[in-house]
Amino acid sequence: MSENKTFKLNILASDRPFYNGPCEMLVFPGLDGEMGVLPRHETMVTCTNEGELRYKIDGEWNYAAVSTGIIEIMPDHVTLLADTVERPEEIDVKRAQAAEDRAKEALRQKQSIKEYYQTQAALNRAISRLKVSGHNTQRRD
Repeated sequence: MSENKTFKLNILASDRPFYNGPCEMLVFPGLDGEMGVLPRHETMVTCTNEGELRYKIDGEWNYAAVSTGIIEIMPDHVTLLADTVERPEEIDVKRAQAAEDRAKEALRQKQSIKEYYQTQAALNRAISRLKVSGHNTQRRD
């Protein structure tokens, strides 16, 4: 594959390196919705939200659930640092479903503003994990 059609992608979770290699396109959940990155993208630094991360390697899309983090975009490389990054096969679907149920129930309760935002973040994490787990061809039930 031609060098000008890829950029170097380095994805780091707080507990491990997740991916380091060539990438054709990256789509990540930004503060204002999904953002896409192609080779020779304008330089920028921004934040990630909880959600689905997609990155294309050799014409194939790869998926991951990503938490909040920071991303540095340069014309020839991108570095993404996040608290957590999980592949579809790493997600415990039953646990994620239970977390979603707990968060939905907590949202029905009277909460302080701080508790509300924490619960909303937990719900967003659970929903994104369940969405990404759907890309696993060998799902655990």
